[in-house]
Amino acid sequence: MAHAAPASRRPRLPRGESRASGFRDTSAHLMARWAPPVAAGLVYGYWAAANRRSGGPITGWNVLFGFVTAVVFVALYAAVRALAPRLKREPRALLWFAFTGVAFGFLYNQSGHTVLRTVAMALAVAAFVGLALFYWYYTHEDAEGHRIG
Repeated sequence: MAHAAPASRRPRLPRGESRASGFRDTSAHLMARWAPPVAAGLVYGYWAAANRRSGGPITGWNVLFGFVTAVVFVALYAAVRALAPRLKREPRALLWFAFTGVAFGFLYNQSGHTVLRTVAMALAVAAFVGLALFYWYYTHEDAEGHRIG
């Protein structure tokens, strides 16, 4: 004797749509996308404010400086994260090189070091990061930017 197959209780979706497509745009995913830049920005802003006050008392201007620094860092970090995947491997590594150099140089300068020493240290750190990322992209992507394997 033949039996009818149980019917699905979920409504059918229009052709070409999947159930996962609506799930990607939820607020949980939006929060997960913005949580790392915001957390990094808060840490960066606190670090810059702490470097600037050199162990002295926390003032209102120091707190304001930390928050403004955090907002600028989050904006730049989000812009770099949005732009980097669209670039080929060489410009992408160069973009992260520049962002890392500027970010580290600003933090280092807040400690009261000379400009020459700040530039030298920022270039050293940025060169290490840029070369490491270029090596990573070169070994994990083809010339068109597609991931290998």
